[in-house]
Amino acid sequence: MVTLTLDQIGARYGRRTILEDASTPALKGGVLTALVGANAAGKSTLFRRIAGQMRGTGAVRLTGATKDDLRYMPQDTAMTAALTVYESIILALKQGAGGWRLSASELASVDSVLQRFGIAHLAERQLPELSGGQRQAVSIAQTLVTRPKVVLMDEPTSALDLYRQYEVLEALRSYAAETGAVMILALHDLNQVMRACETAIALSQGRILASGPALEVLTPALISQIYGIESRVERCSRGCPMMIVDGPAVPRSA
Repeated sequence: MVTLTLDQIGARYGRRTILEDASTPALKGGVLTALVGANAAGKSTLFRRIAGQMRGTGAVRLTGATKDDLRYMPQDTAMTAALTVYESIILALKQGAGGWRLSASELASVDSVLQRFGIAHLAERQLPELSGGQRQAVSIAQTLVTRPKVVLMDEPTSALDLYRQYEVLEALRSYAAETGAVMILALHDLNQVMRACETAIALSQGRILASGPALEVLTPALISQIYGIESRVERCSRGCPMMIVDGPAVPRSA
């Protein structure tokens, strides 16, 4: 089984501390884990620290995988190259590999990831021609075409419409279950988290406040602490948990 554990992770920009003593129990593969927190909580920095893109204190511990098995999809992905969608996914597949000749299995991998994320019809489109949501779906496909065992995605649904959000999250859940990969998604929509993610990590001001089963982490008290809002977590007529916002936790001054 693939697992990822954070052991007192820290990171700084100059003299400013961004992350401090961020620790988690072993995060298991096969399910989606949400990383939640307000803007500027340190989510992107935590991802960069896990991915090895910046140094800091503490340790990232992997079992069943190595750093070579890890893929990180940042929030902002520039797509200005004069490539088609198909070519860009081939490039992501072959990056770091010797030679550019594609085997039958590699071609099948490209076709499979295009189908999985509903972008096969875009295969011959140029990247600069795509909408924001289409570019985001292509970025996800580029990230997963090599079938990594550890996946970090920073707001993978932010540019998608409601239907595509549902479709992509279901595809990501399917990928995690099929491959046993550790998948951590930074998400702002807590209802998406409650529906799609089994576990959650709550980050506030560079510290991890809680980590564990999503519904145990996302309590009204913790939501109030992180986001400054009063909320309720209730179940709809079909039994699905959902968060209802009642208003600010502390009334704002006039």
